[in-house]
Amino acid sequence: MPAVVVNNIVKTYGKKKETTALHGISFETAPGELFGLIGPDGAGKTSLFRILTTLLLADSGTASVNGLEVVKDYKAIRRKVGYMPGRFSLYPDLSVEENLNFFATIFNTSIEENYDLIRDIYVQIEPFKKRRAGKLSGGMKQKLALSCALIHRPDVLFLDEPTTGVDAVSRKEFWEMLKGLKAQGISILVSTPYMDEAALCDRVALLQNGKILSVNTPAGIVDDFAWPLLAVKATSMLPLLHHIEKFEGAVNAYPFGEFHHVVMKPGSTAVQLQQFLEHKGHAGLIVKEAKPGIEDCFIAYMKN
Repeated sequence: MPAVVVNNIVKTYGKKKETTALHGISFETAPGELFGLIGPDGAGKTSLFRILTTLLLADSGTASVNGLEVVKDYKAIRRKVGYMPGRFSLYPDLSVEENLNFFATIFNTSIEENYDLIRDIYVQIEPFKKRRAGKLSGGMKQKLALSCALIHRPDVLFLDEPTTGVDAVSRKEFWEMLKGLKAQGISILVSTPYMDEAALCDRVALLQNGKILSVNTPAGIVDDFAWPLLAVKATSMLPLLHHIEKFEGAVNAYPFGEFHHVVMKPGSTAVQLQQFLEHKGHAGLIVKEAKPGIEDCFIAYMKN
């Protein structure tokens, strides 16, 4: 049985339903899978998570979590899922320990009963257990929120942009925690605007404007990239981009780190582009082949 099934879900907002957040999206996730929803702000990730955690009703379509229908079985689902919203939603005036005890009590359990599940996470914030949650750093708030979402030992864990606003070290630590939870058999759905985090998932769905662009493994999405890709750099990067866009052998060009990535038409070559740009007088010119990543694929899907 799939962990999550989403079938043609539509969600609109506004008195006249003039804003569509989700355009009939469908996908399934397997039990024990770490599944990523990858997309920018406004893609529809939070709306979908709120529907799946029974906090929001869809306009049409169906969805289930561990075989339970999100409308009919909402009470049962709430006992079996953990949800960590994007915005810190714990009680800032309660201490770390008080927050965790509160959420354990809501689910008729205790910290001691499920401590083995949160041990590796909670041990990092336990020295600060008497500190008010509102006084914690971003990374510590993140660990506390995850501990509270896990304290009742959920079957499925929903994490809505859990690493937004935290430092790079905390982001890395968080994903190591997710690997440990996955190893314990918990199904995890995580949303993120960070393309580099897509590679850490078993499978991902690329979302843009409430539509799914692709569902595949990270490697499968990259393998589907069908065009030659070049990385180009010169002393004056903005004029360089303008000139690349005028090269008839280029399909698309965009800034990518210290380079511009250039998607080429089949048959167009790096030598042709280099000669074109040399003729434009660019100094310090570097043109080389590049390996596509998830971000390149996402841009290509949007372009098409």
